[in-house]
Amino acid sequence: MRGGTLTYAIDAEPTCFDIHASQQDVTASVLRNVFDSLVAQDDAGHFHPWLATSWDITDGLRTYTFHLRHGVTFTDGSAFDAAAVRANFAHIVAKQTRSQYAASLLGPYAGTDVVDLYTVRVRFSRPFAPFLQAASTTYLGFYSPKVLATDAAQLCAGGPRAVGTGPFSVTSRTRGQRIVLTRNPAYDWAPATARHSGPAYLDRIVIRILKENSIRVGALTSGQVDVAAAVPPADARSVGADRNLRLLRKDVPGVPYSLYLNTSLAPFTDRRVRTAIQRGINVDRNVGAVYFGQYRRAWGPLTDVTPSYDATVRQSWPYDPVKAGQLLDEAGWARRDGAGFRVRDGRRLSISWPVVPTYLRDQRDVLGQAIQADLRKLGVEVTRPSLDVGTYLALSYSNKAQMLDFSWSRADPDVLRLFFNSASSPASGGQNMAQLADAEVDRLTVDGAESLDRTARDDLYGRVQHDVLASAAVVPLYTPSSILGVARRVDGIGVDPNAWPLFFDAWRVSG
Repeated sequence: MRGGTLTYAIDAEPTCFDIHASQQDVTASVLRNVFDSLVAQDDAGHFHPWLATSWDITDGLRTYTFHLRHGVTFTDGSAFDAAAVRANFAHIVAKQTRSQYAASLLGPYAGTDVVDLYTVRVRFSRPFAPFLQAASTTYLGFYSPKVLATDAAQLCAGGPRAVGTGPFSVTSRTRGQRIVLTRNPAYDWAPATARHSGPAYLDRIVIRILKENSIRVGALTSGQVDVAAAVPPADARSVGADRNLRLLRKDVPGVPYSLYLNTSLAPFTDRRVRTAIQRGINVDRNVGAVYFGQYRRAWGPLTDVTPSYDATVRQSWPYDPVKAGQLLDEAGWARRDGAGFRVRDGRRLSISWPVVPTYLRDQRDVLGQAIQADLRKLGVEVTRPSLDVGTYLALSYSNKAQMLDFSWSRADPDVLRLFFNSASSPASGGQNMAQLADAEVDRLTVDGAESLDRTARDDLYGRVQHDVLASAAVVPLYTPSSILGVARRVDGIGVDPNAWPLFFDAWRVSG
């Protein structure tokens, strides 16, 4: 059971490998094998010991005191202790880190105190119930303080600088080609959710970056790789039918793949225009045609596997091109130009929806073409300028994009606060790309973040889901699903609550 190399093909390469700075799922997914967390979350949403053996929550959810495991070391030999926790949280909130997500997970962070060598106190300025879930994610994982002191500015480049306490360490990275992880022989602090203790079974994981779907699936079916991420829906049935392969799939919690309409920029300052766009896209037909039934259409701003998902959002905004046209007429866009597009005051109703080719996955470009076609029938022009990553991020975080699209993995409804609370401004690293400024949504999401009561949270977050749909700030499209193709010579692969693969318990089957 012990030993061997597993080859894993992924469809995208992180643009930044710093878990405290990056917002990409692929960064957190790959580096989950390298960085540990204070606590572990199971599929039922319960929390278990990991780097912390126990914890106390006091002062009305404002103070979290963690009692740390003794004897944990980083792969550079330095000790994991309370000072290491403080150094990492300080790195996350430091302005120079330019955190695009981890800082949001810390919410109203007020500081970290070293109580003693193995006791650390994390303080918040107001009650903050989502912290335990946030603390279970890769984004709040821990770097060696030595690395933070000497190489913090180079962490985005990845490679051996990524020094954690995890079951594997990064031994090499070849840009655009591969990442090599090597077993940490000293590892003896697996989370309570793991199936075994001690070091990982595998000697190495070779992660190949194969962005082309046909190449990645071909490498799996030909035996060149043991595991392939992001099996395309068009290939899922054939892969599942191959006697040498099997599929592991899990729907992703958090935010579904959606369109975010910038409520602060014309023409989306007019709610009627936003609602017309929302009702003018045939989501059922488009998602069904592109994804062959492998991905389910989304109805709300949370996927239906996320805690506090409100099922009453289903069917609450059906496809209705007639109503969409009426709304555009009422908004003053009744006339059309020679090309059939709506005009007002001599200007065409045109929306810019930028795309980054290196970010594309799940055939979202094909889905985008179907959406463009639907909106063209309404007389709405949708352009898709192709941008490099830097230009796209600058545009997005400076409030210059009319419409953006993405999904987000998080197994907690607090993700609604990050995406729709007005304090979560992109200019300060937040994710409110719709630039929604709704006092009721702000209140509900703050109240949700201050409560651990399941019934109260379900009510608060349920109301948020309906409110943001009614405001037409978002157009949910589909629930992403992690579809892994796995060779039958491999066993023990797990999937965490975020639907990311776990290789700590994996091994190669002999014979």
